[in-house]
Amino acid sequence: MLFSNPFKSRMPETAEAFPGRAEAILSPRPHAVHGRPIQAPFPDGHKIITVGMGCFWGAERLYWQMAGVYSTAVGYAGGMTENPTYEEVCSGRTGHSEVVLVAYDPNIVSLEAILKVFFEEHDPTQGYRQGNDTGTQYRSVIYAEDEADLETARECAKNYGLALAQAGKGAVTTEIEAGKVFYYAEDEHQQYLHKVPHGYCGLKGTGVSCPIG
Repeated sequence: MLFSNPFKSRMPETAEAFPGRAEAILSPRPHAVHGRPIQAPFPDGHKIITVGMGCFWGAERLYWQMAGVYSTAVGYAGGMTENPTYEEVCSGRTGHSEVVLVAYDPNIVSLEAILKVFFEEHDPTQGYRQGNDTGTQYRSVIYAEDEADLETARECAKNYGLALAQAGKGAVTTEIEAGKVFYYAEDEHQQYLHKVPHGYCGLKGTGVSCPIG
């Protein structure tokens, strides 16, 4: 059998999900790279977008290096379990995706530019996996804070889907929805590739340029 765990290939039903806990997994702390806060409140005028593109370690590094991004954090979103642990998310019984919260200054970097990096740096056609990482927690997601950002994300996905089709690639499977509750991951996962510079990074794009941003 390819998978002994059925939750690697399907989302859990509500009754199958872990209940979680009321206490947050992570206490407030500064960003390990630049020392700015990783939790709100962020400076006035800044916006938030939450993205999932497989393992969150490499995805977070992409964004903390990007001009105009104020801060980043990794966590879990899109599922049913309150304040889940990493082990619970990896079991598939929370429904969450591994995600990166990106707080950015729209006067310096546009949402389109952030989404261009998102679409080009992973493969948004793979469903419940990303490369060799298999499971619902590795699915491609965009969770936007307001309707305007949601529409921008949908339009970007549509345009990239056309580019992928022209290159003979599959359809975009990215889940695009209004803001989901973001649960911060454990401290060891925050800015992981700063703490462990030669650690695992499974990011691999399609090689198709995204015509946005």
